[in-house]
Amino acid sequence: MINCIILDDEPLAIKVIENFIKKIDFINCLGTYSNANDSIEIIKKGEVDLMFLDINMPFIDGISFLKSLENPPKTIITSAHSEYALESYDLNVVDYLIKPIPFLRFEKAANKVLEQIKTNIPIINDLDFIFVRVNKLNVKVNYDDILVIESLKDYIKIVTKIKNFIVHTTLTSFTESLPKSKFIRIHRSTTASINKIDIIDGSIAYIDKNPYKIGGIYKEAFKNLLVNF
Repeated sequence: MINCIILDDEPLAIKVIENFIKKIDFINCLGTYSNANDSIEIIKKGEVDLMFLDINMPFIDGISFLKSLENPPKTIITSAHSEYALESYDLNVVDYLIKPIPFLRFEKAANKVLEQIKTNIPIINDLDFIFVRVNKLNVKVNYDDILVIESLKDYIKIVTKIKNFIVHTTLTSFTESLPKSKFIRIHRSTTASINKIDIIDGSIAYIDKNPYKIGGIYKEAFKNLLVNF
């Protein structure tokens, strides 16, 4: 769950963002602030993963506030003015949303934050399982049960002998979260469990009797894996 705060001096703008957050199952709002300085305590506690930050606010503007933070959370600017966009991106904001904000544009920015946070999560390689988000539930999947992971555009399909799991993430992001000793990318649309590969026939790897193509740009890494084995 991504914990966020909303910093905006307009009650209506806060209400709009709160309603958007309620439609996204991986974001939780910890609080709202009309004065950015009032949020410093909760930010310093390390409880905030993301802040939605307006620029024109009393006492201190959003850009100055962001510059003042030593370790700011991930930030999405929400403003009626576009002229601060370049300066804000120099501060590594995740996105810059122009008011009035359409929900689909808000959702896109939220997913961008989710991908960044997933990528930054440290990998603990001695675990033998991973939790994945399926139909608003966190489901435990053992590494040894996974045969392959296939790309479905903005989703992936985790294939096991028992059942498949459809997860809203990218293959690249998910593969990076897996232990490299157990999984290898063999195609732009496929990551394979190394110990589930039964037969290699040229550019085809067979897993559970099913053929999977080994893509050209992945062949070298695949050959190196075989040599090291």
